[in-house]
Amino acid sequence: MSPASIKAEFHCHTRYSPDSLMSVEALLSACRKKGISKVAVTDHNSLQGALEARAMAPELVIVGEEIMTTEGEILGYFLTEEIPAGLQPMEVVRRLREQGAFISVAHPFDPYRGSRWQKATLEALAPHLDGIEVFNSRCVESAFNQQALAFAQEFALPQMVGSDAHSTTELGRAVLSLPDFNSAQELRAALQSSEQKTRRSTKMVHLISTWAKLVKSIGIAAE
Repeated sequence: MSPASIKAEFHCHTRYSPDSLMSVEALLSACRKKGISKVAVTDHNSLQGALEARAMAPELVIVGEEIMTTEGEILGYFLTEEIPAGLQPMEVVRRLREQGAFISVAHPFDPYRGSRWQKATLEALAPHLDGIEVFNSRCVESAFNQQALAFAQEFALPQMVGSDAHSTTELGRAVLSLPDFNSAQELRAALQSSEQKTRRSTKMVHLISTWAKLVKSIGIAAE
């Protein structure tokens, strides 16, 4: 990594996602310990964790969201308004564009994460995307990432990576080294000289999400 570059994590979750127990404080502390200079907090269909994190560390945090559409999940960065789940993909893209956000697609070919993308939909989205996640550390099969890489290359899309961390141990498994940036426009420019550093997580990390869901379901039932 050159002195002019920073290390950025573009996909992680806090306790504001239904499948994570990671506190905002723990996330920020782990990022600093691991030398992560920018982190996109991308909770499922919520900006709450990202906004809380930005208030605590504005120089570190990108306000993001992982939005479940009718076919799969879209990642938005530099958001100002939360986007609800369940909308058509192009409607999500339209709302993100109105905010001037950076738009990517999360683990597009991983069927174990609720993705039901139709090929025609992804192809129609491609001209409107700023990037696509070509490596997700939580993909249990490397073929899913390879398919995403092939799609990015076919449509000349900038390549994004993310650990999809739901715990501090996962943070930083997939990062980009790139010039510093502070807006969607600056991120688009910085990606032109980015380098990937990636490691797949073990299948066991999915137990972290299962445990989080169980703990929260018990908590709700006890109220």
